Amino acid sequence: MTPAARAQSRAVEVEVLAMTKRFGAFTALDDVSLRVEAGSFTALLGENGAGKSTLVKCLAGYHQPDAGQITVAGRERDIRSPHDAHALGIGMVYQHFTLVPSMTVAENLVMARDEVPAVVNWQAERDRLSVFMATVPFRLELDRPIARLAAGEKQKVEILKQLYLRRRFMILDEPTSVLTPAEADEVLGMLRAMTQAGDVTVLMITHKLREVMAFADEVAVLRRGKLVGKGRTAELTPAVMAQLMVGTREIPQSHARRTARPRDGAAPRLVVRNLRVEDDAGRPAVDGLSLTIHGGEIVGVAGVSGNGQRELVEALIGQRPPAGGEIRVGGEPFHATRAEIRRHRVFSLPEEPLRNACVPGMSVAENMALRSFDRPPVSSGPWLKRGALRAQAERWIDAFGVKTQGADAPMATLSGGNVQRAVLARELSEPVSVLIAANPVFGLDFAAVAEIHDRLVVARNAGAAVLLVSEDLDELLELSDRITVIFGGRIVHETATAKADIAVIGPCMAGHQPPTLAPARA
Repeated sequence: MTPAARAQSRAVEVEVLAMTKRFGAFTALDDVSLRVEAGSFTALLGENGAGKSTLVKCLAGYHQPDAGQITVAGRERDIRSPHDAHALGIGMVYQHFTLVPSMTVAENLVMARDEVPAVVNWQAERDRLSVFMATVPFRLELDRPIARLAAGEKQKVEILKQLYLRRRFMILDEPTSVLTPAEADEVLGMLRAMTQAGDVTVLMITHKLREVMAFADEVAVLRRGKLVGKGRTAELTPAVMAQLMVGTREIPQSHARRTARPRDGAAPRLVVRNLRVEDDAGRPAVDGLSLTIHGGEIVGVAGVSGNGQRELVEALIGQRPPAGGEIRVGGEPFHATRAEIRRHRVFSLPEEPLRNACVPGMSVAENMALRSFDRPPVSSGPWLKRGALRAQAERWIDAFGVKTQGADAPMATLSGGNVQRAVLARELSEPVSVLIAANPVFGLDFAAVAEIHDRLVVARNAGAAVLLVSEDLDELLELSDRITVIFGGRIVHETATAKADIAVIGPCMAGHQPPTLAPARA
């Protein structure tokens, strides 16, 4: 912005000076100084544990730094609570929606205020909202329930809420993780325009370098609690940003070269026909879904969260009973019993593996033995051989690069990326016929993402049939041989990745199937 435009701006500058924050003996932020200019769109990058969340939580009032200062609009401020941050115009849009689904857009906006009267004069509130809506660059129906909005519309409500609450400095935490590509570009483009108009300042945490290059003015990089780089986006490249994030360590190369491909005429490894699965409330979540996967290929499932992906994966790995249809592995009916999983070599990396694939309080070694605890050499009859169990874990820890205090450390002490590595070690340390992976790198840092992607490709190259369910379309385009799109519990589109068209896939993810679209292949 020009000096004259900056003088008329609502956007506010925020600066942290020599900020340090410790949690016990661990230093999460180490003498960090960062200025986010008024009206700028700044991307905050870094690996998991780099200090990004700690920094923004200090700005938002959830943590108090042990040393350093925060200045807002050039004045030093003491932010000791979210209420203090709100009073200074600092707000946060979280990775997952914080809206009440049964309430309308208007009700969510009004009830989000720090102070709400015991009796709300809704006519007066609607009058105020109508005046406010005339000042924002997009329109939403105030009387629509949140439950009836698409994901992109919900994210707009989250942003609208911050503007309605007169936030002038907006922190975004992975804001596009639940959006289609078109929705993500629309929301970020809208925010970029608002920063350029001087309406708001944006600080965005993200791992998506494509979005950084397309929308951010500035980039700041944290590594191990220190600010290691800051600059104009136009003067940086994704490779430079990645190197700043990981330091002198070698960045894993994506991806292992293909050495296998589906054989013409070969029987498919995994066949799903007319599968029906109910959600926790007994409603249809997967509704007549069919797909086929051969050995030596990765089939990606794209879709906005909440369209049956979780229930599909849980049915395939035995965590949720199907309500109808058929699952076949190797030509035989498959019910995901322990014996069938072992016989057919069907392994999995479910979403949130610490919760869905591990026992947090048990040791790393014990978790790694969950597939093999009743087989030699880990067991002898009914007896568990602790030495053999520990030796197996130590081999796998070394082979998969799991960073842990030792094989006897509780699984819950591992970072997210190391939980993924430990589960992959368990699932991929013997020959695999079918591998089911659900959002396998969600929330992980750049280096961990590349490493785990390579593990999936190596499994595919060794002849496994891989089902990759992900809400990140870029991930699917990079790894998959074929891409399917799920909406409303059904496969609504399928294409070879080489012929994939985002202009078709994006609308399908949002439930808008073009009339010329060929029907999905069963």
